[in-house]
Amino acid sequence: MTHVLIVDDDVDASAMLGELIAMQGLTVATANTLRDARKQLALQAPDLVLLDLRLPDGSGMDLFADPELLANSEVVLVTGHASLETSILALRLGAVDYIVKPITPKQLQGVLSRVSKPSVFKAEVAGLTAKVASTGHFGQLWGRSPSMLQVYEQITRVAGTGVSVFITGESGTGKEVVAQTIHELSRRRKMPFLGVNCGAISPNLIESEIFGHEKGSFTGADRQHQGFFERAAGGTLFLDEITEMPLDLQVKLLRVLETGRFLRVGATQSQETDVRIIAATNRQPMQAVADGRLRTDLMYRLNVFPIDLPPLRERLDDVPLLANRFLRLIGEQEGKEKSFSPEALDRLTAYAWPGNVRELRNAVQRAYVMTSGEAIGAQWLPSASEPPVGAVAPAPAPAVASAPAPVGASRPEGSVVLPLGISLAQAEQTLILATLQHYGRQKERTAAALGISLKTLYNRLKQYAAEDPADGPRP
Repeated sequence: MTHVLIVDDDVDASAMLGELIAMQGLTVATANTLRDARKQLALQAPDLVLLDLRLPDGSGMDLFADPELLANSEVVLVTGHASLETSILALRLGAVDYIVKPITPKQLQGVLSRVSKPSVFKAEVAGLTAKVASTGHFGQLWGRSPSMLQVYEQITRVAGTGVSVFITGESGTGKEVVAQTIHELSRRRKMPFLGVNCGAISPNLIESEIFGHEKGSFTGADRQHQGFFERAAGGTLFLDEITEMPLDLQVKLLRVLETGRFLRVGATQSQETDVRIIAATNRQPMQAVADGRLRTDLMYRLNVFPIDLPPLRERLDDVPLLANRFLRLIGEQEGKEKSFSPEALDRLTAYAWPGNVRELRNAVQRAYVMTSGEAIGAQWLPSASEPPVGAVAPAPAPAVASAPAPVGASRPEGSVVLPLGISLAQAEQTLILATLQHYGRQKERTAAALGISLKTLYNRLKQYAAEDPADGPRP
């Protein structure tokens, strides 16, 4: 039976919390001082410790000084206010989560439902780590390079906690796969994992999609709609391309992260939420802040535990492993196995892969389709001497934002001149359409050149088409 220890100097609050826990069919003990807590820990090792940091004879942090005391217990910090410092402290000390006073029954139920012995988690991590050496994969991730081993170590460190994670990396590096791996290792694994691409949702609908809306809250809202926070209840909400979220909505997201409550569009009563947030972007966070795409306060609130994914060109030793993995999967789907020749693997390893793992997977798919026999040669694979598909090589001259050029003045080839006073939306549309035209309407290369995902590009083109059909995407 699960045993819980409450360490809190508030006698009345401890007693009430103990009664709520006992009603769940669990055994519970209370301690109002550090001295009492040490006695209870020695008497019976609890599965879960609800630990207040402020105690009459010291800080709750003192219990972490002896690793053996809490070796078989999960620790959830109890704090009077939510803050970034509390999140960092929880992670640093080895706590798996933190909750804010006053503790509500819903919060308590969520914590109790996720209790798991640390030894179980450690055994699972040890098994995954052993597989890296033998098979080259860790959960849903593949690779043995030093940079990926570092990513695996970060995942194992943060997966068992409840803190927010901010994943950065170029488009196609596998940010969503990292988020899924974190979720599958976490204490929330039995609950939903919901991935949302903030750049693929219309700005007019994104608030309703994330927070939900009430019936009649706006034209066309003929029924109540549950948003992502409700659908991911108890699990993990992955917000991809967070820098594409409108700034006014970022304010509301920050409020949810700080209070644990959200409001449906058109509602008057807020609701509690029990969701872990993992965010991602293919931009550098500080640059996104400087460009006005990400609020500073939201960036710091999300960036409790950053994970930066290496581009594929920095771990080319992993290319044969990944390519063979994709080839096996395609062979299983198509019912015919094929293999790479040594020359094919050499060419794959020599290529820079500007589109990263996504581009590699597409290249393997194309080579499989184009090869009639069982051995795939180098013929249908990209060459290091060719202009890369999905990126710019060589890079074009950068866009130039300036007043109109004087009469007779030359303009650098491949540049875009923007008149002073143009709106940011108009400038973005001009640059996107000019870049698309420059690359012969090849959308993958255009997206890579602009530093956005293919989904975001399609979303922008669809928006332009609605405003002016002449600007819409063409085959």
